[in-house]
Amino acid sequence: MGKIDPAQFSKLLTVGEVAARSGVAVSALHFYEAKGLIESHRSRGNQRRYPREVLRRVSVIKVAQRVGIPLAEVQAALQSLPQGRTPTASDWKALSELWKDDLDARIRRLEGLRDQLDSCIGCGCLSLDSCPLRNPWDALAEEGVGPRLLDPGE
Repeated sequence: MGKIDPAQFSKLLTVGEVAARSGVAVSALHFYEAKGLIESHRSRGNQRRYPREVLRRVSVIKVAQRVGIPLAEVQAALQSLPQGRTPTASDWKALSELWKDDLDARIRRLEGLRDQLDSCIGCGCLSLDSCPLRNPWDALAEEGVGPRLLDPGE
């Protein structure tokens, strides 16, 4: 492997380079930028140029989306990062703490759902008296829309 030129790490990346390196489509990068999740600079020819640290931000966005964190929450979290400098490890740790409680709650809900469905899927609902999903006469409609028994916290 050849020696790496440190000047390469300070150069700005084109949108195509960011797309290739991050595995995110150019259109998604434009969308993220329009939503204020990432920023670019414009070249003299009015082409987008991204600082190398945008790769970390795009990775965080992708991971957050994968675990179901809404983009509005991702945007708020990214805004907590310092502007004008590359975030440090402690900056990223502080950002991750913003999501820890929410992710723990999501994990508990998913485990509860998994455990409830273990006794229900495939049963054919032959025991309507004990079925955890039973809602005779739509009595739960007064409590709101959606799956009230599966996710009572919402």
